[in-house]
Amino acid sequence: MDVPRTDKANAVWITGIGAFCPLGADAASSMDRALAGHGAIGSAPASVCEWMPGSLAAQAPDPLPWLDRQGQSLDRATQLALVACGEALSQSGLLKEPVPVDRNRIGIYGGIGFGGAQTIDALYTRYHEAVANHAQTGRNPTLMHPLSVPRMMPNAPVAAVSMKHGLRGSSYTYSVACASSAVALGEAMRALRQGWMDAAVVFGTEAMINPGAYMAWNALRVLATNDGTDAFMSCRPFDRQRSGFVLGEGAACLVLERADLAGERMAKPLAELCGYGTSSDATHLTAPSREGQERAMRDALADAGLLPEDIGYLNAHGTATEAGDTIEAQSIRSVFGSHTDHLPVSSTKGLHGHLIGAAGALELALSVMALHRGALPATAGLVEPDPSCDLLHILKSARPAPGLNAVMSNSFAFGGSNACLIARRVP
Repeated sequence: MDVPRTDKANAVWITGIGAFCPLGADAASSMDRALAGHGAIGSAPASVCEWMPGSLAAQAPDPLPWLDRQGQSLDRATQLALVACGEALSQSGLLKEPVPVDRNRIGIYGGIGFGGAQTIDALYTRYHEAVANHAQTGRNPTLMHPLSVPRMMPNAPVAAVSMKHGLRGSSYTYSVACASSAVALGEAMRALRQGWMDAAVVFGTEAMINPGAYMAWNALRVLATNDGTDAFMSCRPFDRQRSGFVLGEGAACLVLERADLAGERMAKPLAELCGYGTSSDATHLTAPSREGQERAMRDALADAGLLPEDIGYLNAHGTATEAGDTIEAQSIRSVFGSHTDHLPVSSTKGLHGHLIGAAGALELALSVMALHRGALPATAGLVEPDPSCDLLHILKSARPAPGLNAVMSNSFAFGGSNACLIARRVP
């Protein structure tokens, strides 16, 4: 059983970042494209458009790199996680020899909204095709791949990462809709602070670009309407003409370490993960609550020991839905008061789509890289800000931020789950 160490006030460093997402096949190139305003929104696959013409998607690159034979047999969400975690671990140097590392004290925390979506869709497609063609083929529709269940279980990505890298610490999977990986990051940070682990590999992953998932999302009436002339302009967070979000797929990973132990091995911190706030609305299954969002942001500030004016950039949840953007803008203004007029805000979902369970991890990763580079990505598609979303929007192009010291990232989910994360520069 894990035994907590005694230092309960220890800082938590981010020492590695990895991403395999619509913006690129690694974290650095993804940030390059985000700052250049080169988005990844385009037409959905033909299998989706056959029944829902004009559907949009933000797809990750294909094929995935360096997966071995076993990895190639896994669900796409698990494959994406393996690639992102491999990059983050490589950058962190956590597992590199000759530094002695106790792998019993490295945890694995994953966030995913819909585990095994590709496997499930393929399973039912195969079943119904076998039933429909049974008279001609004689194929038994009940015969499925023997690993169907292990492929589609929500903790499959966490298990795969643990086995790939020999990590034997505690492992957890959080499925909290759009807040999944933000919650995973916050809970991992708490565990490190309390001394239950020395390090944690924390990721979010999602891959549900298939007909079944699209039909479900389409029924909610939250997907963006195709612009018709420029698909990239279809997702427009905070804009008067916004119509919803575009589904994206991908994974992002951040390696977290106790600062004292990371310092001993001369690790180079990318930032300190210093604040986490979470709350439940307890009001409505899909409608957002201003009070719940405010509570999460205020709790994150208190946890970090920061004032509203200490935050220099906010990566908003910003889904480009009518109610969602308005409520979030109101909650931000309530929490930040007069500082709202000086706080640059953007939603990167206009660039990479909505990655659902992976959104929190990817958006925090982009925020931390913004902290490092001193440059803030703009909200793609935002041309005419809605007066009901009265914020200091980053329009058209990236904004220089040479003195940036602290960033906030919001993730708000169906079910009324809210999560807010804060990272700051390490002196």
